[in-house]
Amino acid sequence: MSAAVLRLAPRACLRASPAAPALRSTFRLHDGSRQLPALLAIARSYASKSFPPHTVVSMPALSPTMTSGNIGTWQKAAGDTIAPGDVLVEIETDKAQMDFEFQEDGVLAKILKESGEKDVAVGNPIAVMVEEGTDISPFQSFTLDDAGGEKAPPQKESTEEAAESSEPADTGSETAPSTLPKDAPKEESTPKSQEPESTGGRLQTSLEREPKASPLAKALALERGVPIQQVKGTGPGGRITKQDIEKYKPASSAAAAPSAASGAPTYEDIPASSMRKTIANRLQQSMNQNPHYFVAATVSVSKLLKLRQALNSAADGQYKLSVNDFMIKAAAVACKKIPTVNSSWREIDGQIVIRQHNTVDISVAVATPIGLMTPIVRGVEALGLSSISAQVKDLGKRARDGKLKPEEYQGGTFTISNMGMNAAIDRFTAVINPPQAGILAVGTTKKVAVPSSMEEGNGGVEWDEQVVVTGSFDHKVVDGAVGGEWIREFKKVVENPLEMML
Repeated sequence: MSAAVLRLAPRACLRASPAAPALRSTFRLHDGSRQLPALLAIARSYASKSFPPHTVVSMPALSPTMTSGNIGTWQKAAGDTIAPGDVLVEIETDKAQMDFEFQEDGVLAKILKESGEKDVAVGNPIAVMVEEGTDISPFQSFTLDDAGGEKAPPQKESTEEAAESSEPADTGSETAPSTLPKDAPKEESTPKSQEPESTGGRLQTSLEREPKASPLAKALALERGVPIQQVKGTGPGGRITKQDIEKYKPASSAAAAPSAASGAPTYEDIPASSMRKTIANRLQQSMNQNPHYFVAATVSVSKLLKLRQALNSAADGQYKLSVNDFMIKAAAVACKKIPTVNSSWREIDGQIVIRQHNTVDISVAVATPIGLMTPIVRGVEALGLSSISAQVKDLGKRARDGKLKPEEYQGGTFTISNMGMNAAIDRFTAVINPPQAGILAVGTTKKVAVPSSMEEGNGGVEWDEQVVVTGSFDHKVVDGAVGGEWIREFKKVVENPLEMML
């Protein structure tokens, strides 16, 4: 599949003047896929001191909601020549770590923000570039003040909805939230929390914080609950392999007893990652601002499983359908029949509206080593089961490998969270993914004895494959009776799966 292009061109990547020529820069994900080059304005900068002509490189905006980022590993040092396509530095956003690559010739004269610098505001200086042949020795004394100084990250009050939404604001998408400031004053609300004072320790890059491990090892560690930070890798360069996870044995309680007796800490404080903070903020917002109610139903999947087996047998290896593929399609059919559920609560220009979407874009919850991601299968109502299956497999793999692009997880009109692969989970409830109005939680399949359908009435029983599904709905948008109607339509389609083929 060809790489999709980031929808928002990076902004404020270079300090500019009106008479600026143009420089191309490109962002590349860690899977190596290159994004469309974006034209960036630059200028010959002259500081108050005497420096040769130079260009100040600033922190780019790698996503529509990014206001600051962390500096990862610099791939170039001062004095290194940069050719078109070379990666300059790795930058960590709240969702991924991305490469910042240049598309013009030049020389890196000075690094202003070292690896490990955290929360660098978009637009703040991070480096200085000069043309080839320029003497860079004067730039040894170049400081941030010479580059124009730093600025604080912008206030989040006016973009609170956009920052915590499942999609960027003002993108033209049907599901994009408004970024206009709230009418009500925010200054009189609860005091803002303060960050703890620094300990003076060296900041680590995201690559240093995260242990080296293969994607398979990360997935296995997540499945088995193994603390991957405590596993010693035996692969090349200390890389953690699948075998290391399988051989891991937790420290015995007897070994831990002496340390507890000696007064040593019996716990470990793990810093929350940017992604974990984002997940926490959005789910807390969802529970606080969206009045959840839940509707559950027991659904027979016996016919669905037989149809799945028949289709997979006839596929000749071209596809392999999962139960979740059928659930996604059934949810889309139900959303078309009950469009109120395929809606969201919005505030635009001070007016409250309920936006009803004409297409069904299903967000599929995927557990990854770094947290929950919800890649989107778009236009599900018009897709066949094989297309849904192929997209879910591709998106799920890249989500676990940390290679999703922003447009692949921002948006969506309805969400499915399926824990059916865990035989211990009969049922569960899920938190709505704002600004959506509904999410469906799918439990595991169980064999249940039900009265026989034989007309003889001999009191016999037969085994039926059943699953419990629970819909979570936002009562601002979906009334209880409407949520019940949606569950009934979903149940009808699942129990008569041939309707999905029509």
